[in-house]
Amino acid sequence: MASLADNPLDDFLTEDDAEAERNDEEPWEPPNHRRGSRRRNRATGLTTIARFLVWVLTLVCLVVLADRWALLYAEHKAAQRLKDSMHLAAAPEVSIGGFPFLTQVAAGRLDSVRVTVPDIPAHRVTLTQVTATANDIRIDGDGPTSVRGALVRRMHGQVLLSFADMNRELGSSQVAFTAQGPGSVQARGTLRIAGRALSVRADAQIRREGERGIATSIDGIQLDIDDLATYRPGTSPSEGLHLTPASARRLAREADQIKAMLTVPAIVHRLGVPDSVVSAALHDEDKLHQLTGAPRFLHDLTRINLVDVALAHPSLLKRLGLDLSLLTTLTKLTRPQIADRFSFAFQLPKPPGGALQVQRVSVDKDGIRADVSGTGLLLGH
Repeated sequence: MASLADNPLDDFLTEDDAEAERNDEEPWEPPNHRRGSRRRNRATGLTTIARFLVWVLTLVCLVVLADRWALLYAEHKAAQRLKDSMHLAAAPEVSIGGFPFLTQVAAGRLDSVRVTVPDIPAHRVTLTQVTATANDIRIDGDGPTSVRGALVRRMHGQVLLSFADMNRELGSSQVAFTAQGPGSVQARGTLRIAGRALSVRADAQIRREGERGIATSIDGIQLDIDDLATYRPGTSPSEGLHLTPASARRLAREADQIKAMLTVPAIVHRLGVPDSVVSAALHDEDKLHQLTGAPRFLHDLTRINLVDVALAHPSLLKRLGLDLSLLTTLTKLTRPQIADRFSFAFQLPKPPGGALQVQRVSVDKDGIRADVSGTGLLLGH
């Protein structure tokens, strides 16, 4: 048993040999206390760079904030000056483009300025919105807080007159304006004449007037008396009081009424029907239906101006279902009097210096738009 047990001396000698091998492989060196210092120096260097970046970013933010503050201040002052000079109820919106702003002011020029002015009174109407963008602006001043004026080399903008404002200001909630084409507007609504509401239709052509003006010319004015007749002010053959096609067909089917009309020589003369044919129709029902049922007869009947005839034969007017007082009032209304209810004109303000003119006028679903351009405009002088 003793021979099988490990010899304690073997373990001792083995430990000594292992220790000796380790000593041979790793010679003893004195401890290096500078390694921690290098790590601390590295950390200290990173902290210095971070601090420098923070200072730089802080400085940049302060510069940007100062630039934006100066921009907002300049926009506010410009809006107030425009409000005072144009006598506006509210200050317009002013937006100065380009970045940075202070360097532009230091150079004495701005890249662009956009101005939006709402609700500008223009005689009978209100311009819903005037938008203008100015480019290449030369500043006269010593800084953003002491700008005395500016020279606008180029400007383009747009004027909008909305149909909503036209309906409120011209139509008095009884007439509505809508687009009819690229350069025309139609008015549809009702007018009270002699205590009776009549349907009114009119067409307005939009045109330039001079360099800075916009005006309308009204034509196609028509007043509908229910579905009985239409009245167009004027003296041409197509104007006056005329039966509607529906009213003419109903009249042709009423034997008593059509006979009453055929007994008036002025109507027969205007129809161009021979007296012999009229005499035969008045005594023969078949010939009467043959005459009044012809398409040519109905067409000619709607082309007769009944103003003079109806005033000379009041009983005939009553048979047709028309009121004599209404017709009398209509005949006293002149074309300009009716057209004045829908017409308007306005002029853009004349600038103190430079040129401002209307380039093009168009009509879309929202209203009337006019493109405006200007050169060499002086502001604030």
